[in-house]
Amino acid sequence: MKAVSVALLLLALLVSVHKTEKSFENHKEKNVSKQEALNESQLLTMQDTFSSQAEDLARRKKNEERGHQLYKMSNKILKHSKSKKEKEEAYQLLTEAADMGHLKAMEKLAAALLFGYHGPQNITAAVILYETLAEKGSHKGQTALGFMFSYGIGMEYNQAKALVYYTFGSLGGNLISQMILGYRYWVGINVPRNCEAALTNYRKVAYFIANKLEKNEEMPVEKVRLMEKSENLSSNNDFLDWDVHQYYKFLAERGDTQIQKAFYYFLKAAKAGNTHGMAFLGKMFLEGSVAVTQSNASAFKYFTMAAEKGNAVGLWGLGVLYFQGKGVPVNYTEAFKYFHIAAEKGLADAQFQLGVMYHSGSGVRKDYKLAFKYFYLASQNGQPIAVYYLAQMYAAGTGVFRSCQNAVELYRSVCELGSWSEKFLTAYFAYQDGNIDSSLIQYALLAEMGYEVAQSNSAFILESEQVKILSNDQMYPLALLLWNRAAAQGNAFARVKTGDYHFYGYGTKKDYVTAAIHYSLAVDHHIAQAMFNLAYMYEHGLGIPEDIHLAKRWYDLAAQTNPDASIPVFLARMKLEVKLLFSEMQLFKFTSSWKMSKLDTVLRPHWDLFALVVIVILLVLLIRNR
Repeated sequence: MKAVSVALLLLALLVSVHKTEKSFENHKEKNVSKQEALNESQLLTMQDTFSSQAEDLARRKKNEERGHQLYKMSNKILKHSKSKKEKEEAYQLLTEAADMGHLKAMEKLAAALLFGYHGPQNITAAVILYETLAEKGSHKGQTALGFMFSYGIGMEYNQAKALVYYTFGSLGGNLISQMILGYRYWVGINVPRNCEAALTNYRKVAYFIANKLEKNEEMPVEKVRLMEKSENLSSNNDFLDWDVHQYYKFLAERGDTQIQKAFYYFLKAAKAGNTHGMAFLGKMFLEGSVAVTQSNASAFKYFTMAAEKGNAVGLWGLGVLYFQGKGVPVNYTEAFKYFHIAAEKGLADAQFQLGVMYHSGSGVRKDYKLAFKYFYLASQNGQPIAVYYLAQMYAAGTGVFRSCQNAVELYRSVCELGSWSEKFLTAYFAYQDGNIDSSLIQYALLAEMGYEVAQSNSAFILESEQVKILSNDQMYPLALLLWNRAAAQGNAFARVKTGDYHFYGYGTKKDYVTAAIHYSLAVDHHIAQAMFNLAYMYEHGLGIPEDIHLAKRWYDLAAQTNPDASIPVFLARMKLEVKLLFSEMQLFKFTSSWKMSKLDTVLRPHWDLFALVVIVILLVLLIRNR
């Protein structure tokens, strides 16, 4: 009986296990089915996502291609356009390209809005574009934001943020940022003065500019001082210290037809036996242009014709052909001979080439001292690449004692030959046309880069009170800052202006002591206005002890220094003599303390008018009694 019960129990257990296994298998099958369905759903979702991403990528690529086409079309129109309508059309295309996210189009459009190129300025729109560009990692956008923070244009005045953006721009390879940082470290603007840091930044920029100069791709421009009101700027004298050939080459690269006229002019002159015409034809054939096909044989022909008549450029040209092996076998001995003769005639390019030969040991024994000698001679005669080589030698201590200061000053002079200096012309023309804000922005950027003339011009515009992009309370403090920077670079007029700002309290608190210091520094440059101002301060004891005798001495020196100061000095001396007369008269001795102070208080603002009235009365009396 027990056996039967056990058997039934086992049977029931087996049935239960079988049901459980079957249920588990069914559940497993359901799970597998659900998983398969889920996997299929996920796969479809992924396919949709990939499809959407592919479409976005294709659309983005299409936009980029379209944006690039629009950008190229815009540049082409701007390069050849002459009418205002064509330029407006070009900038419309540029705007469309920028809307499609084309980085270079955005940069160019932002610059046009900021500087007012070919249209009205829009600082707000420029700020938005530059902020977008900076987020995308554009070094041009970062540099522009640094500039605007530095002046408070379109945003808060914040030198710390300006420095951060300049640093990012410099790390991104922006030459303008590197030049600005070089200047800041050199002078100590919001950073400790650091010659080596300045050297590092300036050297990077100078290397780039020197390469451009060797290819004749950079042109120096005239830097007009607005306070001098020069009216003589024209197409014939925009470009200084550069030979005629380079000027016409510059015009040719910009599509100017004068290069063809120049070629025929030189050809006609050469046929008439003019050695300069022969030499310049040789240079034109040597380098080639849109008007003249490059030809070493023709260059050799015309250089030889000029050299036989003793022309220095012709001799230099033959030296270049032999040195580089153009049209003739390389012959360093012949090259050295021609360079040496031309150098003796004072030709800067020949002196530079001799420096190169001694520096590299090409055809002569390497001699750094002689290399330095010829580079120095060439630099004194206006050869810009020679200046770069001198800077390299001072920076490395090659052939001369290492000097960080000399190297920085030389590198900096090379950097200032960069294409950005063309803004001096566009800024000047904007000022002449009455576009004061556009002119200021351009001069201000150049001022930030360390150009002294731009600092003076920016300050001059600011104090004219015609600027609309800055608030009134910004103008005089900024003008003072810029006058001060220009004064630190040796501009004596700026030094007087800085003294005036402290004397009258423009953009700062009145400070007679500081004003007297600035006037004293300006006096060292023989500035009559500074002498006159210093005399006035000695006369009245403003910021310095009162000293009538020193006042008389400075008044006299002002008249001797500048004849134009004779009348103001005469009036000032008359007033001074009257004052001395009153103080020495015994009749007024008992009331001198009260009367003289009262008289001085009344007369000081109008002393010149009072003196003039006294002189007129004396003249009338003299005429009547004749």
